[in-house]
Amino acid sequence: MSTDLTADPQAATELHRYAEALLSHLAANGTVPPAPPDFPDKPGYWLPPAVEALVAILTGDDPLAPLSKAAGRDQQQTALFLALALAVAGHGSRIHASWLGTAFGDLSLDQPVTHGQRSLWLAAARGAYGPAGKIFVLRKLDTVGVPEHADAAQWTQALIPGEPSVVVPASLLDFPEMAEIPALAKPVQAAARLARLRARCAEITLARQAEHDASTPLTNSAGSPAGTWEEDEPLAVLRSLIGLGGPAGPMASLTSHLLDDLRPGADPHLAALALHVAGPILRGVAEELESASSLEPPATVTVSLLGHRVELHPEGPEESSLAAAEREIVVQGTMRRRPPWEAVALIVAGVALLLGTLLADGLGVPVLAGPGVVLLGLAGWLLWRRRKAIESDDRYVATQIAELKELADGAVWALHGYAREAVTRAEQAADDSTELTRLIRRGPRAA
Repeated sequence: MSTDLTADPQAATELHRYAEALLSHLAANGTVPPAPPDFPDKPGYWLPPAVEALVAILTGDDPLAPLSKAAGRDQQQTALFLALALAVAGHGSRIHASWLGTAFGDLSLDQPVTHGQRSLWLAAARGAYGPAGKIFVLRKLDTVGVPEHADAAQWTQALIPGEPSVVVPASLLDFPEMAEIPALAKPVQAAARLARLRARCAEITLARQAEHDASTPLTNSAGSPAGTWEEDEPLAVLRSLIGLGGPAGPMASLTSHLLDDLRPGADPHLAALALHVAGPILRGVAEELESASSLEPPATVTVSLLGHRVELHPEGPEESSLAAAEREIVVQGTMRRRPPWEAVALIVAGVALLLGTLLADGLGVPVLAGPGVVLLGLAGWLLWRRRKAIESDDRYVATQIAELKELADGAVWALHGYAREAVTRAEQAADDSTELTRLIRRGPRAA
């Protein structure tokens, strides 16, 4: 802009001032400021005739002459300026059908989305151009072929972030560690993920969306993850077109925009369009999740009970693995003790002292008998304490074995409950997959 009207800086300033006033009025209430002054025309510069054409459209005059002049100088810039200005003013229905195609250009997975494309995308999603504008953007997105190059896990993560690492079904609440066994965890995790996908898609397609038709200005009335930047995008692009905007912000790729539009909290209008693009991806994901949710429970499961591996069968714990676990409990719960040599030595010494009293004269009896009795008493106490420790070990082992058997029986019943849940889970997964597919199919209509 700085080099377009260098021959007449004052005219450039007046044009900037009027164009800025024009945008402010349009964004505020869709009205036009007082008639523009007669700007000197600069050969080759599209903005003066484009502004004249916009004013003529809004006032009901014939815009053909200035419109032809502006389009002849820069067709894309003129189309973008008029399409966004009319959208901001709430008169999107007045645009010519060809303007959107000219202003929008082509999308590509290899090239970032321009600010102009994103602003038109946003305006169309919010209904500034009516149903035809949404269909236009949908067709543009369809031509890129996003699903053919998509990472399904990435799109699933965008829709339902923060997925729990372990999902514990009701049947395994008393044995949550069993929910981490891969054969048991996979169907439950898949069913939970499918249910969350269905809920998120229902949220997008069934959310009550504010009607921004051609008579409603495109205002900053709704929040979004980057609400200020996204909602201001059309005006920011318009200001840039007339030479009043600052440096353009960074541009994102098409995939980044679509993933951001699908995240929880995103603008529902943008989310509805993004869901249409994600439809083929999600249908494949739903089929895989439904299949994983319907896996038959394993015939046998090896679980850790009290730190011991026990194999469980529908009819009960497997005998050899249970016996092996019991042996481990006995080994771990019984302290290895050496023979009671201290007590034996004390007994021998005590008996020797008592025998000595029989051989000694009268004076030696009290001297030898007292220590002998003490040594025998100390030996008896040591043997009593040893016996109590052995009894304590036996009680501990018996308690552990009983608890192991009780846990094994409870785990078997939990597996029976899991098997009953599996039937219901498979039916629910089939219903979720069917409903998810239906929601995706109605996505463009909901958009």
